Amino acid sequence: MVSAAEGTKRPARSSVWLDGKAARGRRADQPSGLDRDRITAAAVRLLDADGLGKFSMRRLAAELNVTAMSVYWYVDTKDDLLELALDAVIGEVELPDVSDVADWRGQLRELAGGYREMLVRHPWASHLTGTYLNIGPNAVAFAARGHAVMANTDLPPYGQMGGLAAVFQFVYGFGTIEGQFLQRCVSAGVSQDDYYREAVQVMTEQPRFAENFPNAVGLLAERSGESVAAMRERDFTFALDLIIKGIEAMAARPE
Repeated sequence: MVSAAEGTKRPARSSVWLDGKAARGRRADQPSGLDRDRITAAAVRLLDADGLGKFSMRRLAAELNVTAMSVYWYVDTKDDLLELALDAVIGEVELPDVSDVADWRGQLRELAGGYREMLVRHPWASHLTGTYLNIGPNAVAFAARGHAVMANTDLPPYGQMGGLAAVFQFVYGFGTIEGQFLQRCVSAGVSQDDYYREAVQVMTEQPRFAENFPNAVGLLAERSGESVAAMRERDFTFALDLIIKGIEAMAARPE
């Protein structure tokens, strides 16, 4: 068993999903009712509440009302547990039915929308997505469904990976910023709309902002009566539609 101090000293290619580590069950001498699913669910709750920076195995053990050593019977390291938590929240994304080949646009919107919602609900997941291999069962199922949707677009095989990258890198960036903005508002104790109005006021009062971004001033003024949620929804929908139109154009282009 690896100690907590060694939790971040493993090779980059290591993963809880390799070498049979994810299949560990409960030992007979451990607390009744404690298992990996319960530990993972508690980790997700703590990460949602406190963020990645404050997460620790000791805080998790206290949440479960067990000793830290009890948790280590089920996971070798903190990294392993974070991988489990990441895959658990990826499993929240509803996977569309891809049997209707003609409806790939709707399937792509459904998949992209679900991914965005997950990133916003769990802002810590963005960081972990870029840290671990993401080869858990839910991540693999999500990726496979994305490939199945893209296969329905008539893009050539070499273009399907680029199409997936265009969609999901966009959603990843959009959802990450949205989640962090919401988190910042909660930390500041203000609503999204109040925080946005204050930020716009500060920016527009700076002469150099108006000088360097004259068009932005007009755009901000145009949006002054719109809620942040409405702005964000409109921007996401429009941007995703742009990507879908691009996929259509590339699929129709002669090779």
